[in-house]
Amino acid sequence: MRTNKQKLLLASKILGIVITILLIGFLVFRDELLDQAVDKVSATMKLEYNSEFAIKKASFDGISGIELNEITLAPKNLDTLFKIQKIKTNVNLWRLLLGDVQLGTLEIKNGYVQLTKKGKIKNFGAFLKRDKNEPKTTDKRDYAEFAYRIISKVLNLVPTDMTLENLVFKLDDNGKKATVNFKKLTLYQTKLESSIEVQTNTFAQKWRINGIADPRNKKGDLHFFNIDTGAIKVPYFDERYNLKASFDSIRFNVQNIEMSRGELHFDGYSSITNLKVNHKRIANKDVNIKNARFDFRFLLGSDFVSIDSSSTFQFNKIKIHPYLSYNTEKDTIYRLKIVTPKMKTQDFITSLPDGLFTHFQGMEATGDFDYKLDFMFNKNKPNTIVFKSDVNKQNVNITKYGNIDLDKLNREFTYRAVDNGVLQRPVFVGVSNPYYTPLDQISPYLQKCVLTSEDPSFMSHRGFINEAFKQSILKNIRTKKFSRGASTISMQLVKNVFLTREKTLSRKLEEILLVYIIEGNRITSKQRMLEVYFNIIEWGPNVYGIGEAAEFYFQKRPADLNVQECLFLATIIPKPKKFMWQFDQEGLQKAYATKHQTFLRNLMFRRGLLVPEDTIGLSASIMLTGRAHSLLNIKIKDTTVIDSTEVKEEFDF
Repeated sequence: MRTNKQKLLLASKILGIVITILLIGFLVFRDELLDQAVDKVSATMKLEYNSEFAIKKASFDGISGIELNEITLAPKNLDTLFKIQKIKTNVNLWRLLLGDVQLGTLEIKNGYVQLTKKGKIKNFGAFLKRDKNEPKTTDKRDYAEFAYRIISKVLNLVPTDMTLENLVFKLDDNGKKATVNFKKLTLYQTKLESSIEVQTNTFAQKWRINGIADPRNKKGDLHFFNIDTGAIKVPYFDERYNLKASFDSIRFNVQNIEMSRGELHFDGYSSITNLKVNHKRIANKDVNIKNARFDFRFLLGSDFVSIDSSSTFQFNKIKIHPYLSYNTEKDTIYRLKIVTPKMKTQDFITSLPDGLFTHFQGMEATGDFDYKLDFMFNKNKPNTIVFKSDVNKQNVNITKYGNIDLDKLNREFTYRAVDNGVLQRPVFVGVSNPYYTPLDQISPYLQKCVLTSEDPSFMSHRGFINEAFKQSILKNIRTKKFSRGASTISMQLVKNVFLTREKTLSRKLEEILLVYIIEGNRITSKQRMLEVYFNIIEWGPNVYGIGEAAEFYFQKRPADLNVQECLFLATIIPKPKKFMWQFDQEGLQKAYATKHQTFLRNLMFRRGLLVPEDTIGLSASIMLTGRAHSLLNIKIKDTTVIDSTEVKEEFDF
């Protein structure tokens, strides 16, 4: 009877014989197998993608090497997708027998890959369509296992030794063109060097990518910079999106990719120097970040994807620890946490990107602060949304305001609104303006109506309302667009007095910081802020301040407005120039407008801000008695008696 050792030895011999036979069979019939593989790919391209795939010559080089010549893929009646003169590679036979393709070397010479779009027709469009025959599944995907499998396959296709010569990537999006020519790229013993030429409709540059690439050990350290003088310009985006971007260099480092206990860890860092961005939605000038670095740790499990809180994002002297996760264990939950460690207020001010916070240049402050943000959205239970934003200050004091005069609110000044980029007439905020109205001369009804409609907790909050942010985010998610803001009276005041109406990221960020500074440092009182607000906001076409508004609509002084008139004025603040849309051709308010005012009135009843006696003697419909009445589209009734015997004549107007 054979022992276990003898059985194992026999099995090894049999396996060796089988592998030898397979290897011999492969060597004998490999040319036929290669031709069949090419024919199969060609047939698939033709049937499923309506494209012609051809290889002029395919042959083996040694035991594991393959050489392909004149490889072409061309969608029918469209621009060729790629054409390469020569591809030479070899594969790891042992990994191939295990069902895994791993390239050992790769050589590509003289070819191009081009993506074109003419009108709405793309030469790569067929390859973006999802396979209709692909079975649908409700099984949950294991994010860690899926990602690790994809990363491993991609890295296995990166050879240990590689040479690219004159490989050109072309992009033509309806005349918006970009060409990236890899004149030379070599990877030898993990060392990567390159020479790249870039050409667009607007510029030409020479780039270089150098560094270390070790695909088998899943590590890399690549440095991307410009050979010529000046910064690297980002191609295509300037023409396609009017986004101009440039930088001096980028570095991308992968330190570890590891699967452990069902979790995938992806560690490394990325840095960029002297990043400049210009877009009308960001700011009205170049935004510059001198130094930025992101030390990241991505974690993927069977039912979650996250950026770990040990990650650090730093630009200039500002450090942020972000935590971002997408979890599907029970419900679909999105989570964002941001922690800014304790830092000097002055370091924060000087680290703000140039061009993004122009009003803060030259500002000086003492003290320290730290910041925490906690956001959570449960897609299955949207009403459980969490939004918490907290700033913890220690002896923060602004000693110099910089490019903005925050004390302006405490004295008389001239205000000029900007409408669609056009500067409007000056409005003097002071007693020499006959329409200027101190707060104690404005109807208490109007103050209550406007506060209830615009900002009920204005007198108690510090510029922001977390609950308003929560409801704003929730509605914007539900409508899948920015349909609701969370602006307080403090924010509206800052926007009007100190900033422009431009819809840019810069303006919104400056608005938030200015509100925090004004409210947090009590630069002016709440009463003064409300008084200025009433005297500068737009109440109608070319109507600024409550003094003008009371006369324009009702030929009254602000102190004499009744409840009904105050309800009307409060409801037109969001769209004051369109007040006339509330009225029909008879000069009466439409149902939706009266319903809105009734809702506001009843809300004030419930909150004890009004009592039924306040509305006694008021008519059912608002009557405009001032100049505003002339802007209504009122149809004049014809009261002329017509003689039935009179001949009717037709007139051509």
